[in-house]
Amino acid sequence: MKNAVVLVSGGMDSAVVLAIAREQGFACHALSVRYGQRHTSELDAAAHVARALGAVEHKTVTVDLRSIGGSALTADIEVPDSTVGAAGIPVTYVPARNTIMLSIALGWAEVLGASDLFCGVNAVDYSGYPDCRPEFIAAFERLGNLATRAGVEGAGLRVNAPLMAMSKADIVREGMRLGVDFSHTVSCYRADATGAACRRCDACRLRAEGFAAAGTADPTRYVP
Repeated sequence: MKNAVVLVSGGMDSAVVLAIAREQGFACHALSVRYGQRHTSELDAAAHVARALGAVEHKTVTVDLRSIGGSALTADIEVPDSTVGAAGIPVTYVPARNTIMLSIALGWAEVLGASDLFCGVNAVDYSGYPDCRPEFIAAFERLGNLATRAGVEGAGLRVNAPLMAMSKADIVREGMRLGVDFSHTVSCYRADATGAACRRCDACRLRAEGFAAAGTADPTRYVP
């Protein structure tokens, strides 16, 4: 089996990506990042998802993005209710988060001799983050092949984003086909210590709309 590094956040999208990578025959090395997020129940969910979906190992790396702030997910900035229709990039965007996480995944892939990285970015039903676009993934793949020994001397590196063009409903359906237990995933920007969701933020709205559009019961646990 070929090795792959799969970014696993604990949310529904990365769980489906891990299941896709497994179905494609990869030995999946799951990577989560403790980046200073205000709630860490998603990291507990990531560990559960990695075990349940057969990752050969799961590593959590710590990077302190809270020290630079700039996001409602890392700083003392209120997480807003749904921002649907609002102009601009939401305050829940974490500066450079996907660039940093993919860079860590890139380094681990070199150590493992893996040519493939997998991530769950999506450009259809998402919150408008600039690092979730196909242009970003293509640019990072070019960077990875310029900046690494694997890119210069080896077989090269691929950044796989299999959910990029899927709607949330498509992602739900794909997860159901692959046997993903969504009840153990955490998507909410304001999840409590147990992973219960707020029901009102953008992440909750997108998740609920996805299950409704897929015609599938939503297993999300909500705070009372």
